[in-house]
Amino acid sequence: MSKGRVTVVDIARAAGVSKSTVSLVLQSSPLVNEATRAKVTAVIRDLGYVYNRGAANLRQSASSRIIGIVVNDLTNSFFAELAVGMDMVMQSAGYVQFLSNSAESVDRQREVIASMREHGISGLILSPARGTEAADLKPLVASGIPVLAVVRNVVGAKVSTLFSDNYAGAMDAVGHLIGLGHRRIAFLGGMANTTVFAERTAGWRDALNKAGIPASDDLVIASTASRAGGVAAVERALQLPEPPTAALCFNDAAAFGVCDGLRAKGKEPGRDFGVVGFDDVIEAETAVPALTTVSVDPQGMGRRAAQMLLKQINAGRAEPEAIVNSVRLVVRESCGAGGNGGARRMLA
Repeated sequence: MSKGRVTVVDIARAAGVSKSTVSLVLQSSPLVNEATRAKVTAVIRDLGYVYNRGAANLRQSASSRIIGIVVNDLTNSFFAELAVGMDMVMQSAGYVQFLSNSAESVDRQREVIASMREHGISGLILSPARGTEAADLKPLVASGIPVLAVVRNVVGAKVSTLFSDNYAGAMDAVGHLIGLGHRRIAFLGGMANTTVFAERTAGWRDALNKAGIPASDDLVIASTASRAGGVAAVERALQLPEPPTAALCFNDAAAFGVCDGLRAKGKEPGRDFGVVGFDDVIEAETAVPALTTVSVDPQGMGRRAAQMLLKQINAGRAEPEAIVNSVRLVVRESCGAGGNGGARRMLA
């Protein structure tokens, strides 16, 4: 089989039929019997070939100037900032972006990627929907289209990756809350079936253990990684027999919700309860109180993702590359509460 993108000739050779027969199958011609059609269709699926009526020549000549970007939650401003960072690089390189939101649906993600391939994308940047498996990306890899997974990992997928140092960020954030005098520190928000959740909770747990503080499982409260999810998580946390006095939140969106939920219970974030987010979206600095958060620099991450993908496209091959971005804790007002007043003294 030829290297790079799968062609009609590759399909014909693998199926043991002529190129014209493959073309007839692709055109849904009634001239092909069902047994042959089934055999050719199976090979097409296995090899990851996409029939592109309008842009086949564009794709095969590798002259496409289109980049596909699929994110799992465009309602989260983190992903909007990530896309802006990508756009800064892609525009200057003369590429057009197709941006889509999977809304955490693997089926929707699959449909969107198939549509993008039909338009002849030169590469794909993907923040995978929950539940994405390596098999979901196999056709892309087989086709030779460069793929970069950002934010979340897909275990076993042979694609390039760009992630934040979630573990170190969580360790730093929890260590800071411990330094402010907190001993009951929760982890609020996020869905448990993601690598990001696993990495951040591991950092939360190890920071507590390092300080000799029990990391109770009841203090880890999963929910959607959204403002509503943050409200729901802190409501459950405050109902515990021994409620926490502070929390590291899965992301800034959840942290904003935690602040809303605290106020609904008559507690003021930054005074009665310490709140730390993760991402450092634009709204974090202007929130009231200003949000202490682990800065991922989403725009910078977007720029780096675009640069990585363009490097692969320009090299003419999709050799996987893995990069972990460093993070830093940005201390603002929302973490200021401490059961013994220590936080208030620190911030005074």
